[in-house]
Amino acid sequence: MRLPEGVEAGVLEVLRSGMLAQGPRVAALEEAFAGLAGVSHAVAVNNGTTALVAAVEVLDLQPGDEVVTSPFTFVATLNAILEAGATVRFADIAAADFCVDPAAVDAAVTERTRVVMPVHLYGQVADMSALSPLAGRHGLAVIEDAAQAVGATFEGRGAGSFGLGCFSLYGTKNITTGEGGIITTDDDELADRLRVLRNQGMRARYQYEMAGHNYRLTDLQAALALPQLAVYDEQVKRRKANAARLTEGLSGIEGLTLPVELPGRSHVWHQYTVLVGSEARVTRDELSAALAERGVGSGVYYPRVVFDYDCYRGHPRVVTGEFPVARRAASECLSLPVHPYLSDADLDVVIESVRTVLGA
Repeated sequence: MRLPEGVEAGVLEVLRSGMLAQGPRVAALEEAFAGLAGVSHAVAVNNGTTALVAAVEVLDLQPGDEVVTSPFTFVATLNAILEAGATVRFADIAAADFCVDPAAVDAAVTERTRVVMPVHLYGQVADMSALSPLAGRHGLAVIEDAAQAVGATFEGRGAGSFGLGCFSLYGTKNITTGEGGIITTDDDELADRLRVLRNQGMRARYQYEMAGHNYRLTDLQAALALPQLAVYDEQVKRRKANAARLTEGLSGIEGLTLPVELPGRSHVWHQYTVLVGSEARVTRDELSAALAERGVGSGVYYPRVVFDYDCYRGHPRVVTGEFPVARRAASECLSLPVHPYLSDADLDVVIESVRTVLGA
């Protein structure tokens, strides 16, 4: 991750001010982020997992209440729901966008379901035109795991504007504070509760209103993010251009399924993730190894469905099932470089290397 001009000066200014903890830089970050998402409130917290935990906690779920989410996601999605005390139920994903399939979500809802938590994976928003009315019909709250979707939109609305939006500012994300998170909402009451919750449950010093946590972000971290937000549009344009170049260069290869930006959605291309199917000349893992030999990095996000580990098998609050689309994605997915610092020559190397290994 390369940080833009102004980051070092901003950090030094915070250091010299003596105000290192949550202060005016955090407030400025929250204001800027609310504007980006198109919402009334953004509440900064210390990481993206915390954002998810806090979002579930302020909804006051009771023991046995369920959250329906994706089985194809980073483990933070699952861990956060469990940490907040809820039960996790899954719905399979749609092949077109790697996000939960609304029909599968509808089928997964039970009388104990209280929340639907779509994951806007790889930088593209899930099908909120179907998920939002579905949640309304069932009386469900919406929490968006938008960790990878800063600035993405669906039919003109920003990720994080359909319910409680939870973003990660981890070191690998499109905008980073090293560790950090943001919760977005248009609900004044929930925003107020989130701010109290993150501050040990204090409204003012020693005025406790709930059992809270220390979920605060620091001004040092906010100083890292503010200059990135100022140039973010240009960074996303470069990611989009790189994704388009990859798609142009990799089209027509047998067994290789390329990602798409679906109509009405603005993809921010946190990852450019292909599927290496059984018709391909080599397996996904063989392709990844061959690319590494040629100096081309790649990554598998994610190698298994999220609950397919010993620590979750038999867990009383993890309801598993068969999710064939998610399992296929986990066995075939491979993310190729798409970050904004790639040169045209870099992209040519990526394209040529993939085509060579796959015999195209």
